[in-house]
Amino acid sequence: MEMIDLLERAKKQLADTTGLKPEGVVRASKDNGSWNLRVEMLEMCRIPPATDVLGQYEVVLNEDGAILRFERTRTRLRGDTTEEQLV
Repeated sequence: MEMIDLLERAKKQLADTTGLKPEGVVRASKDNGSWNLRVEMLEMCRIPPATDVLGQYEVVLNEDGAILRFERTRTRLRGDTTEEQLV
């Protein structure tokens, strides 16, 4: 499976599971036969958009692109570019 297809499938599965809108994949790697992704999901839409709340999810996929596990690891404001500050 091509990586782009795998990433799109993972975003769709995570959206279907959580009911949230995927904003993008910010990390992808393959390790010991499984794919490890970090996907940002829109958790709360606000005005102005810089204050939207994004959740980062660690996702593990099998070789076929099916989700084996996912976990929200942090949240942040869209406009916050620092790694340390959590919402």
